[in-house]
Formats: sequence, C-alpha cells, structure tokens
Amino acid sequence: MEFAFTEEQGLLRESAIGFLSENSDSKKIREAMESPLAYDKKVWQKMSEEMGWLALLIPEEYDGLGLTWIELTALLEKMGYFLLCSPFHSTICLGATCLLEFGNEDQKTSFLPKIANGSLQITLACLEPNGDWTPNGIRCTYKKIDNEFMVSGIKKYVPYGHSADKIIVIAREEGSNGAEGVSLFLVDSEEKNLEIKKLNTMDQTRPQSLINLNKIRISDDCVLGELGGGWNALEKLRLYGALGVSAEQVGGAQRCLDMTCDFVLEREQFGRKIGSFQSIKHRLANMMVLVESARSASYYASCMAGTNSQEFEETVSIAKSYCSEAFFKCAGDAIQLHGGVGFTWEYDTHLFFKRAKSSEIYFGDPSFHKNKISNILGL
Repeated sequence: MEFAFTEEQGLLRESAIGFLSENSDSKKIREAMESPLAYDKKVWQKMSEEMGWLALLIPEEYDGLGLTWIELTALLEKMGYFLLCSPFHSTICLGATCLLEFGNEDQKTSFLPKIANGSLQITLACLEPNGDWTPNGIRCTYKKIDNEFMVSGIKKYVPYGHSADKIIVIAREEGSNGAEGVSLFLVDSEEKNLEIKKLNTMDQTRPQSLINLNKIRISDDCVLGELGGGWNALEKLRLYGALGVSAEQVGGAQRCLDMTCDFVLEREQFGRKIGSFQSIKHRLANMMVLVESARSASYYASCMAGTNSQEFEETVSIAKSYCSEAFFKCAGDAIQLHGGVGFTWEYDTHLFFKRAKSSEIYFGDPSFHKNKISNILGL
C-alpha cells in the first residue's frame, strides 16, 4: 500500500504540532501530571472549542466532524510525540468508539454531542486485580432485579477513572462462565456505592484508578449493546484501544530519536561531538528503522479500522506488538545515549521511558498480541 497524507490531513498534523508544542512542553507536562486531575482542564477545552479534536471521530449528525481513524491516528501520533497528559485516548478511542459501535440511538444522541463539545469524559473499566485479559478474568458480576441491574466487583488499572464522568463497566451475569453472560454497562461516576481511588503508578502521565462497585444499582437503559453478548463487543473495543496506543507509541519513539540526535550533536568527548562516533551512528540508525517500521504498521492498521475483517484484528496486533517493542527499545537507547543524565529529573527521557513501559502492557503486551497473530494464522 502506498500511503500519503491528503492536504487536509497534513494541515491537521501541522496544527497539532503548533498547538501541542505550546500546550504540552516539558514544563506543562510536569505541571499536568502532578495536578489532582493529571491534566489541564483549560487545554482540554481548547482541544474541543479551538481545535475540534474531540469531535474528530464523531459523525456530523451528532455534532462531530465525521473523520476517520487515519486522521485520528495522525493526531494521536503527535500527542504521543509531545507526551500529552489528557483523557483523550480513553474518551475518544474507548468511550466514543464504544457508543458508535454498540450504543443505541438514544445513547448516541444523549452522549456523543457532549463528548464532541468537551463536557463529557468516558473511560473503560475492563481489567481486574488479576490482570487477566481472557473471559475468565472477568469476576465482576451483575444480576437483574425488576428493571434494574445490581453490579458488584472491583476494577483496576482504569485510565483516568478518577476524572471520568461515565465509566464503561464490564461485568458477567451471576453463574455464567467464559464468554457467556458478559455485558457492557455505562455507569455514572457519581453513582451511589461507587468508590474510585487514584493509584500511585510508575507512569504519572497516564494515571490509573481502582474502582469498587459495591452492589450499585443501574437502570436497564445503561446497557450497551446486547445483554449477555458483550464479550465480542469488548474484544472489538480493545482493538480500537490498542490501535490508539500504537499510534501514540510511534510518536513517543520518534521523540526519543529526535531528543537523542539533538543531544549527541551537542555533547563532546575526546574533543569530538559524540554523534560523530560510528557506534553512536549505528544505534541511531537502528532506532530510525524501528520508528519507521512502527509507523508503517500503525497506519496500515488504521486503514483497516471500521472493517469487520479478520485482517483488522491481525494488523492491530501486529502494530501493537511491534510499536510496543520499538518504543521501549528507543526509550531505553535514548537514556543510555544520554549517559548519566538520561534518567535525571531535569531531562524528559525518563518520562518517555516510563510511558513506553506502561503503554507496552496497555491493551496487551507483545507476547499477548503475538499469540493472537499465531492463532489467526493457525500456527
């Protein structure tokens, strides 16, 4: 496939660079990640009102722009490059996508315009303390009582769970096993008996939360998709989540390469710029190959988004596994080539290294996705 950006897509990338270079520089990243919300609310509103980013994937009939995953991937790459602290991925790649794919007309009409104007944040409560991605890992349960559902369980590693207005909760019917009886519920974060605790994690640029659902009661109009048929919906939603993360990883890997190139062309040793040493050149060349290959994998997968083909699942797993390895390798090499200062607080390389590690396991680590590829190919 020969891929080239259109003029409009190029303008989107350029505007993203201009906006993020001003609103997500080193100082503002640190201010955001140390704040209670872990993001800047003013920047969030600018992203909606001035840039229109929150409306990008939402159809025009719901006050959106009606663009595609190609544009979204281009934007996410730049967000990863500038290490933006924001609930954008959880709200758009998970929340908006879930409503578009599985929400009914009333749910779409009620929530999508609010996402587009920046007044509604959504996240996905999928994993539990066991960290199991399979159907057996879902221990959170529900039972129907008249026209309500009572949901109980604990969810962990919920991205931006502490600031979300709505939470997509995955639970199974009491007594069910495997993929049967799994359902998706759209739960209000202010719901009674719902406790949310922000976790202390290695990567402060993407905070996670623990959510305790203690027999909360929700109405039947909060069900997303088919009741009891949520496992297939969840698997597709995870594909979109992994695709969004892979795009961010490409941007992060490119930034690691750029920061390292700048550093080795300034740092001198033995009377020479260390960038002139052949061993340094070789490592930088290897980093560049990783970045370009990761970018190709990510954009190819984004071209498959929106299709129900098995190729979409395969290309997303290829992208997520390769981009995870590329970003982590580039981040590690960036720290080593920066020398002793690479992991000091004053340099941003350690922030990218932490993001690389956390995003590596986010929506499945490389081994998880390689196993998926093997199963698809029948190996």
